[in-house]
Amino acid sequence: PLGVLPLPIAWVAWVALTWGLWCWVGIRAFPRLWPLVLAYPGALIAAGHAQTGLLTGALLVLAAHELSRRPRIAGVAIGALVIKPHLAVLAPFWLAAGGRWRAFAAAGLTAAGLLAAAWLTFGTATMLAYTDSWAASRQLVERLDPAFMLRMSTAFAQLRLLMGDGIALAGAGLSAALALAVALTGWRRFSGDTSAVAAAVLAATALASPYLFSYDLPFLLFPTLWLVEQGRRHGFRPFEKLALVGLYFAPFALRAAALPLGLNLMPLASAVLVWLVWSRGGREPDARSEG
Repeated sequence: PLGVLPLPIAWVAWVALTWGLWCWVGIRAFPRLWPLVLAYPGALIAAGHAQTGLLTGALLVLAAHELSRRPRIAGVAIGALVIKPHLAVLAPFWLAAGGRWRAFAAAGLTAAGLLAAAWLTFGTATMLAYTDSWAASRQLVERLDPAFMLRMSTAFAQLRLLMGDGIALAGAGLSAALALAVALTGWRRFSGDTSAVAAAVLAATALASPYLFSYDLPFLLFPTLWLVEQGRRHGFRPFEKLALVGLYFAPFALRAAALPLGLNLMPLASAVLVWLVWSRGGREPDARSEG
């Protein structure tokens, strides 16, 4: 429906709608930290681009928050990520490793249902024509435009820009393997604490795909504020407060610094976030801990 509106009006309507949804989900997950949700810089860059990052971020945070309470709702949220499947690439492993089969089934049915609805609405020709966009995406990546690569938040993009295709592919493989290991072993690491595992998987999601932009990162709110809650409950570790301040601002600040520096450091920040969440494992969960 936004397509029939003038661009400025459609832009404002889309951002207002998706930012409102993202804030609602974020505040449900972290009601005591609501000012940090409203002010999260990672949401500002998504709003500025009028991209889908606020919507996909809301879906991922909703899935993480609801998995232990309403697994079918969590599965529906994950299935809706069929609009950007590289953001849900860890979800099947995450859910299967934890035996969350109701969520797993709901995700699959939702994804299939949305694809069927699109086919029935727009027809076979439109569905087949979608493959034409793959060539455009491939050309963008193969062109090796520094401005384009510096807007990406992946190890693949930065290594390809600096060291060439071979090193970039190896770095992307290592990054994806690390993310997959988190999804597969997180349940054991955190003794089945659903919120902790969700924080680890969402943090690892930023490392899982070679194709990711800064405006896709609002979902990092969940692992960042999960760490804040853990610090408030159990005490902050040395330098953790400083690290969390940096990670809170990282999606916006590192994107702003990328072009002047000639390097986007967001993959490094994502790796630090994964490590901080992972290193909180192996402890007795607090009685007040969700999940």
